[in-house]
Amino acid sequence: MEGGLRETAILHAPFFVTAPGETDILFTMVVWFVVLAVFGLGALYLSLHSLPERMAHHANHTQIQLISILTLLALFTHNNLFWLAALVIAVVQVPDFYSPIQSIADSVKAMARKKGWSSNSVTQAVTQEASKDV
Repeated sequence: MEGGLRETAILHAPFFVTAPGETDILFTMVVWFVVLAVFGLGALYLSLHSLPERMAHHANHTQIQLISILTLLALFTHNNLFWLAALVIAVVQVPDFYSPIQSIADSVKAMARKKGWSSNSVTQAVTQEASKDV
């Protein structure tokens, strides 16, 4: 009677129960799933982390080095504020203030040269004006 009960239990066992000496198929499938999930989530995490840098490369951004440094800091320190700052800098185009000011300075120098002023006399005049204001 005991032998018949054992045989009946073996026949009605679920698919994931393996017989002694056979390969555990469910365990093998779960191991492969976990390994692929870890690599997949790691790739997703790293591609998400490099999003601001890829956006800056695509837009030919002027602050690409700052964005790259912020994304690396965010990656190594796990501080999301660095990543958010890099994303904001990559999205927002900062206006170029230096070029117009440089153009104005060049124009003023050209006007001074036309009037016969040398660069030393301009420097002295500016120094005298500054000392009068104080």
